Amino acid sequence: MNPPIVAPSLLAANHGHFAAGIQAIEAANLSWVHLDIMDGHFVPNISFGPQLVADLRPQTQLYFDVHLMLTHPDRFIGAFAKAGAQRLTVHIEAEHDMKQTLAAIKAQGMSAGIALNPDCNPERVLPYLEDVDLVLCMTVFPGFGGQAFIPSVLKSLEYLKAERQRRQLQFRLEVDGGINVTTGLQCRDAGADTLVAGTAFFKAPDRQQFVRSLTA
Repeated sequence: MNPPIVAPSLLAANHGHFAAGIQAIEAANLSWVHLDIMDGHFVPNISFGPQLVADLRPQTQLYFDVHLMLTHPDRFIGAFAKAGAQRLTVHIEAEHDMKQTLAAIKAQGMSAGIALNPDCNPERVLPYLEDVDLVLCMTVFPGFGGQAFIPSVLKSLEYLKAERQRRQLQFRLEVDGGINVTTGLQCRDAGADTLVAGTAFFKAPDRQQFVRSLTA
């Protein structure tokens, strides 16, 4: 069993003060930050790119968990490796050769993850489970923060947890979207061990207590 991790999404921080967002994550005694990269094509929003990742890298020791919501994620592997990403997670629904993309991510010295949208059949990721160290189940349709959690994804988590146990693998199961204390604990019960929280984390009156509630 992987120890639980909360990875706040910088997308929910004040975009004029990203350094303050990083400091808030560190102050909550966390070790990961989740960085959502959106291209305006794969998802209907644009966030930020490798330059911001590169600018943040010298400012923190946080683990950079980078989620590429890009139509062609394979074209940006080198740029994010150079910027200091430590994991790249790419979507099964994007336009690329998944096997080649995962191999290219690892060749650049990063860990590799695979993501699936809420309406994606989890069976689609089965051929790649030996090639990744993380599977991200989106619990909202990606593109914007503050959306409502989609409970049907819990079945996908349970399915992938069972497959992980059956194959005796160690990949982490991550969730992202609408994660608060209630939904986060539902995801943990279903098998998730890595919780991306954006709005709920940054707006929490006591961020350390919020984290404790999800990881106890």
